[in-house]
Amino acid sequence: MKSTTWLRLAFMMFLEFFIWGAWFVTLGIFLDNNLHASGSQSAAVFSTQSWGAIIAPFIIGLIADRYFNAERILGVLHLIGALLMYQMYQSDAIGSFYPYVLSYMILFMPTLALVNSISFNQMQDPEKQFSSIRVLGTIGWIVAGLFISYVFIWDSKEAVAGGAMKYTFLMASVASLILGLYSFTLPKTPPRMAKGATTKIADILGLDALKLLKDKNFAIFFAASILICIPLAFYYQYASQYLSNIDIPNPAAKMSIGQASEVIFMLLLPVFFKRFGFKNTILIGMLAWTIRYALFAYGNSGDLAFMIILGIALHGVCYDFFFVSGQIYTDKKAGEKFKSAAQGLITLATYGVGMLIGFQIAGIIFDTYTLGENSFDWKMIWIIPSAIALVVFLLFAVLFKEKNEKTTEMN
Repeated sequence: MKSTTWLRLAFMMFLEFFIWGAWFVTLGIFLDNNLHASGSQSAAVFSTQSWGAIIAPFIIGLIADRYFNAERILGVLHLIGALLMYQMYQSDAIGSFYPYVLSYMILFMPTLALVNSISFNQMQDPEKQFSSIRVLGTIGWIVAGLFISYVFIWDSKEAVAGGAMKYTFLMASVASLILGLYSFTLPKTPPRMAKGATTKIADILGLDALKLLKDKNFAIFFAASILICIPLAFYYQYASQYLSNIDIPNPAAKMSIGQASEVIFMLLLPVFFKRFGFKNTILIGMLAWTIRYALFAYGNSGDLAFMIILGIALHGVCYDFFFVSGQIYTDKKAGEKFKSAAQGLITLATYGVGMLIGFQIAGIIFDTYTLGENSFDWKMIWIIPSAIALVVFLLFAVLFKEKNEKTTEMN
């Protein structure tokens, strides 16, 4: 790959995740302080990510793979997204905000697959070349958080009280406009399928991979993947609001520590995978969720603030050791015939069904332990997902048998 092509793709990936990190990390703070949303209302807003993940395969499978170049669809989706994001910036009530965020997530989630497709289409050796481009996405997410905390200072206690969090949507809107226009200059990525070729819904959703569930171990892993997304939803939905509510300074920047650790543990994952095997690696990821929420429950903004920072830093273990390990395991179990279908099915199960259930449960728990205006029993709000993660950990440890599983070495 030419260095100029690498730079073009890297900038695309940077903007893609800068946009997401610019507003999604602090969404909980905005919903609480600007729109005064209840737990169930916040759950509905965060669930738009799941609805987007469920609908995304149809946009990719029925449109992007058949009729138009991927870079053109990416451009159109981000231009429309810029308009929707601007409407979110102007919204002052949950009723007017929700339709815009739902529409936005339905359009944004497919772009995650599109940027990958555009990148892969330019690579001779994706296994070696893709990671150097994808890591720019994580950096983009981190930079967005640093901008919020240290450049614009929108997440200080005074700024939050003054409603400054809405400006994150304006920043994301501008970045989306830039990426929308920039997308039309990206390398051409034509449709994969010929016009007129038939596409089955089962192919789009990866339902052909359901036959993998006949394997007991894979069925246990599949169920665990859905269940572990319940505690994951608590983190996405309430972590930034928690930091802001207990007066941890610069919550957006603090949250970016999680993305930095994700990069580090992604590099360490092959070592753990080779030395400890799939089951033990994924168990470490599950246990990390339990520990993280316990740290949140018992930490504070004073002398125990290090516990909260450590909990955020565990994000790399939580995410990489479970989800990335799971993707590798799924790839190995599926084989060439069902490889794409199996990955699609796992994505649908986790970011679609699992997260959808998780956001709803998190909203119910949050409402249950809301004590008054800006007063919450955070200890119980975090102890519950910690307990859920522990139960999933114990069930997986007992039920999943690795004796017949041959782990694949990562290069």
